[in-house]
Formats: sequence, structure tokens, C-alpha cells
Amino acid sequence: MLAGVPIAPPTAGRLLLANLGLDGFDRGLKALARTLGDAGFECISTGLFQQPSAVAQVAVNEHADAIAVSMPSGGHPTLVRMLIHELWSRGADIPVMLVGALTGQDLAALTAAGAAGIVAPGVSGPQTVAKFASAVRRVG
Repeated sequence: MLAGVPIAPPTAGRLLLANLGLDGFDRGLKALARTLGDAGFECISTGLFQQPSAVAQVAVNEHADAIAVSMPSGGHPTLVRMLIHELWSRGADIPVMLVGALTGQDLAALTAAGAAGIVAPGVSGPQTVAKFASAVRRVG
């Protein structure tokens, strides 16, 4: 357990961590996996440079309870919309959580498109765990 990070029940949820498009930066998702894993979530990584269709298929195949998407290269609006569309086309109601810095305008547009929420830089471990637990509970 990390100091100050609450331990969630062993069935906290199964999370898919995805780097979309040309995102070659995975340090943030590795830190997220550590925090959420210590809190009882099972974290599965897609690896780098993934397409929305591939992430959606892995999420369905792995029975993910939520998806964390990191994409600091600026393609959030297009790629996240594509991911949400791919999930819906597969009949999957899997919350998509955004991880990273977004403008207020992009966040509003992505929330309207179906994104479940955001974990912005500087959010504490306990707040991060609570956000993902809430996203998983909305579906479960």
C-alpha cells in the first residue's frame, strides 16, 4: 500500500490502460497502474501506439470495467471520440477516463461525447482511486 492510498476491495475492477496514436510517453500510465494496482485494481496495459479500434477490442476481450486513456500528443479529441464510437459499435458500455492535461474546451467536448471523467496532473493518489472506483461503480 502506498502511504495515504486507500485499499479498495479485491474486486475493485479490471482497468485497461491505453496509449492512443503516436503517444510514446508511458510514464504517467505506469504511475497510474502502480497507484491503482496498490488499491486493488487489476491493471492491463495495451502498450504504446495503439489505434482506437484495437483498444476497444482488447477492452471487450479482457472484460475491462474501465479504460484509462493517456495521450499527451494533443490528439485527445479525435482519438477518444473514435474509441468511444468503437466501444459503442461493439455494444460495450465501458467508461473511458482521460489521463493528462486537457483544455477546458476539449474536456467539455469529450465529456459530451461520452468520456467518464479526467485525472489531471497533480491529482492525489486517493482522489485518483476514488475517480476510478466511481467510474467502475457506475457500470457495475
